[in-house]
Amino acid sequence: MKRVRIPIKNPSEIERMREAGAIASNILQQLVAAVAPGVTTKEIDELAGDLMEKQDCRSAFLNYRGFPGQTCISMNEEVVHGIGGPRRIQPGDILKIDVGIIKSGFIGDNATTIACGEVPLETKRLLAVTEQSLYEAIAHARPGRKLADLCGAVAEYAEPFGFSIVREFVGHGVGRKLHEEPSVPNFRPRGKSPTLLPGMTLAIEPMVNAGTPEVLILEDGWTVITGDRKPSAHFEHTVLVTDGDPEILTDRPRIALPEQLGIPAL
Repeated sequence: MKRVRIPIKNPSEIERMREAGAIASNILQQLVAAVAPGVTTKEIDELAGDLMEKQDCRSAFLNYRGFPGQTCISMNEEVVHGIGGPRRIQPGDILKIDVGIIKSGFIGDNATTIACGEVPLETKRLLAVTEQSLYEAIAHARPGRKLADLCGAVAEYAEPFGFSIVREFVGHGVGRKLHEEPSVPNFRPRGKSPTLLPGMTLAIEPMVNAGTPEVLILEDGWTVITGDRKPSAHFEHTVLVTDGDPEILTDRPRIALPEQLGIPAL
């Protein structure tokens, strides 16, 4: 990995990161609760805008490099960066919702994948494994650990289940800016790796595909889809490196524990 300067937040900045993270998590959970058959992805996106206004914050995504949505909403074979539109959610769809907000100059960023109604067991396994891979990575967000170990934990957990890791899109540092140093890939990067220190804040976001790792970008210039059109899952938390255990700034209930699907937590 190239040598990078990773921002360290001071106690005042950390408090604002906590506030932004809590709001982002709350909004995401309300959007998840609104998902139902017949609802359009545009309606979910518009609800996000209303919730942000009520909580006196704004979207970190809207107009970022021209992005047209309040949130990123991606369905089924769409990996990330989907745009809310007229498409109606149907039973059996999986929906990825990514919420980033700006509050008091700082950003909270988080995402989840949910199933609308009943989905095949293999899809349930994809979601559970992807979510668990996020927590496998978070476990390495401790002072003195290497960033490469955190990154490598995602692929090292998910790939033995037969799933693949998206390599073209990665997690990132987050704080005053949506994308700060360092890059946080979901696989072990080559070269010298930075050491994690207290005060670093990372957006860790596994993107895991049921089939091939290859992805394509649609003509809208944003929506990323799997090359083989098989489903993809995406989970994300903003995480603070402390003097001890990692602190998840966007904490929320998990959607599924691997053992519920007969998947051992490694």
